[in-house]
Amino acid sequence: MNVTEIAKNANASAVVLAHLSADLKNQALTHMADALEENCASILSANAQDLEFANTEGISKTLIARLALNEEKVRGMAKGIRSVVALPDPVGKIKNVMEMDDDLVVKQVTCPIGVIGAIFESRPDAVPQISSLCLKSGNAVILKGGSEAQNSNKVIVNILVEAIKKVPGVPHASIQMIETRAEVGDMLKEDKYIHLMIPRGSNDFVKYIQENTRIPVLGHSEGICHGYIDKYADLPKATRVCLDSKLQYAAACNAMETLLIHQDIAGKALPDLVAKFKEKNVEVVGCLKTCQLTKDVAPACESDWNLEYNDLKIAIKVVENFADAVKFINKHGSGHTDVIITENKERAEQFLNEVGSASVMWNASTRFADGFRYGLGAEVGISTNRTHARGPVGLEGLIIYKYKLYGTGQIVADYSGENAREFTHKPL
Repeated sequence: MNVTEIAKNANASAVVLAHLSADLKNQALTHMADALEENCASILSANAQDLEFANTEGISKTLIARLALNEEKVRGMAKGIRSVVALPDPVGKIKNVMEMDDDLVVKQVTCPIGVIGAIFESRPDAVPQISSLCLKSGNAVILKGGSEAQNSNKVIVNILVEAIKKVPGVPHASIQMIETRAEVGDMLKEDKYIHLMIPRGSNDFVKYIQENTRIPVLGHSEGICHGYIDKYADLPKATRVCLDSKLQYAAACNAMETLLIHQDIAGKALPDLVAKFKEKNVEVVGCLKTCQLTKDVAPACESDWNLEYNDLKIAIKVVENFADAVKFINKHGSGHTDVIITENKERAEQFLNEVGSASVMWNASTRFADGFRYGLGAEVGISTNRTHARGPVGLEGLIIYKYKLYGTGQIVADYSGENAREFTHKPL
């Protein structure tokens, strides 16, 4: 089956999905979650093949960390789908109702986008996350994972599709997968049948997708996330938050890559904090002042302030004041997630207002920037866009709306020219 046929089937499935009851969708999702747990052994067997390939091909440690599955992660996939089941159906919700005139009413109602094309690297657990959110929101999806996860992805997609088939009325072409790079190029041409592309990867990768398709793109790009320790910070709290932001899962896009610290508190805070990073085998690079205040810190290059390491490495910079910290983050950040550690409420609110990222935090780890943790059930990605959807994108990012107009034979001519009727425009 070629990509055009896949896209046509997805589009036909999307028409059916758009009108499915919440009960049918939830039945399918429940079967999907059960099937993952029941087939855990086959998923891990396929994943072992992928890991063997990744190691022989010299794939980076960061990608291998994202690729690796175990029983706990498979259970987590199933748990994520069940959390989506528990969410309200986002389709068919009335956003606004306006009386235009007597017996002439327009309603703004939520509806699915249609067909989603999702391209991602290395993470097999993205398959059930994206698939479950698309199904719940009434969208069909065409998935393309990285070649390093091909066996895992293929097995998981087959498991999900077979689970869907157990529920009559749910089209099994709701979830499909393509496998080759050439097929990606073909998919980008299918603007007639695919309505939104969601690429998850590097900035260059996202830009490539944007520049090579007429399909709207919801960009999930790199996460250059910052922590800022303010002069009014509680140092034990700052240490705890910063260590978790960097170390809880260093390969994640919401892990902290750059730490800023106010000069008034740097001399007191940095030696202990750097020592704790070193204990956990974190490579630390820093500005001149950081190197002067602490031992065993290598000088940072200018490029370090613009890098997503996804690894046990962090760049530290001492800033003169709060305004410099905000300016630095808005210049060098990727618009993903940034945190301030301070006990000054006014300073915190100013940070949350002035930093332009999709997630801004006060005294909490950057690792909280996640669809499941935000209560969205899961996420199709974390968008750094400033349109449509931002931050962890759950169901609300896969929903658009339409206008439904209810009349009794009215015509525009009655509202035009001399003696025209006036609209009432009365919110209902």
